[in-house]
Amino acid sequence: MVVATAHAVAQPTGPDTPPSGSALASPARPAVRAETQQFTLSNGMTLIVRVDRRAPTAVNMLWVRAGAMDEVDGISGIAHMLEHMMFKGTPDVPVGEFSRRVAALGGRENAFTTADYTGYYQQVPVNRLQDVMKLEADRFAHNSWPDAEFLKEREVVAEERRMRTEDNPRSRLYEALSAQIWTASPYHRPVVGWMGDIAAFTAEDVRDFYRRWYVPANAAVVIAGDVDVQQVRDWAEQTYGRASSAAVPARKPRPEPPQVGMRRFDFRAPADQAYVAMAFRAPGLESLEPDAIKTPDSQDALALTMLSAVLDGYSGARLGRTLARGPKRVADGVDASYSPVARGPRVFYLAGIPAQGHTAAQLEAALRGEVARIAREGVDEAELRRVKTQWRAGEIFQRDSVFSQARDLGSNWVQGLPPDADSQLLDRLETVTSDQLKSVASRYFGDDQLTVGTLVPLPRDPAKLPRTQADEARPGAVVH
Repeated sequence: MVVATAHAVAQPTGPDTPPSGSALASPARPAVRAETQQFTLSNGMTLIVRVDRRAPTAVNMLWVRAGAMDEVDGISGIAHMLEHMMFKGTPDVPVGEFSRRVAALGGRENAFTTADYTGYYQQVPVNRLQDVMKLEADRFAHNSWPDAEFLKEREVVAEERRMRTEDNPRSRLYEALSAQIWTASPYHRPVVGWMGDIAAFTAEDVRDFYRRWYVPANAAVVIAGDVDVQQVRDWAEQTYGRASSAAVPARKPRPEPPQVGMRRFDFRAPADQAYVAMAFRAPGLESLEPDAIKTPDSQDALALTMLSAVLDGYSGARLGRTLARGPKRVADGVDASYSPVARGPRVFYLAGIPAQGHTAAQLEAALRGEVARIAREGVDEAELRRVKTQWRAGEIFQRDSVFSQARDLGSNWVQGLPPDADSQLLDRLETVTSDQLKSVASRYFGDDQLTVGTLVPLPRDPAKLPRTQADEARPGAVVH
């Protein structure tokens, strides 16, 4: 199972790696429009089918538009806790049987929780697709378990938090950073939940969240692979379509008040190296409709997406080239990330690890200096073209995986975007100009919208084994 953080989508994840789980990842437009169909089942659930006949395999992916941002104080992490309990059975599938049956079908499976959504998936030989659809539809509609199973699993979740967050200084730094950035937005709570809240979870808390949000009109099933669309639609009606319909509860708006000055904090924890993370609040994309995409905020969101790629979107990107390589390097690692689409407010991140002999303050200044340079000089056309080409190529290659196709279709649905949103966004990004990059670099990276968190390393306990670098968190996800 996977817990992702409040950043649901579209963050450049490192050199040569396009955003994942993103509304930006994309196959070529003609394939999307020709082979993807979307339906609404009789009970209100959405069905999206992507046909890809290159291999006799299929992905069954269930998306529920409910995540950490649908929680309230006191039960932070309950969406993730429910994700665990979804593996604990139904009246027809006892505890432990779900995963065993998927394995017996020759499949692999897992689940993930983010701030914006929760997802479940199985990838199986295509001739077993109907079987996993029955299994997934059954637990969506009939999840049930004894309290004793809940109490055992609550300990598992608490241990997961200790391992992935409390023993990991950078995870704790990002958790503290989110709590500093957001005041009214539910993004200020960690997806895995505060430890005190986890300890106080009750079985009824989980059941209430399940009854409230796991209704057909708040969910989508995505099927991708070597399938027949009409057959999949029939199977979906016979399985998912049997879940009782119910209204989706009204969601209260929780607008984030404006930030009116820099927020800064030090986070002291045993660690091998310092780390600095800067979060600049920024606008995002709310819609791809023709009128909406022309608004100033939408145009800025497109430019910020391309700015993140110029800074850190490929192996030769600016931050790595100028700050983390060569004799004058000031960083052992750098990162820039921005997601234009999410259910909540957005931020642009700059982060890095100071190199030996350099301070976090020096790296912070160097990172901001690279943005300031773009604000002054812009980006020449050759570099901008190279970035766009790298991005498009990486995203098209990524779509070799039917799993990635299903993930991106589901992510688009959660954000209220059409199935071909990826292609539309890629085309929009092609129109971003150097002048737009200069403009956003000069307007969104001042002090007033900035929150800075600095990890101040303390000596480690010699009795405790150090965690490896691979275990350290990145801004965006905690995996388990």
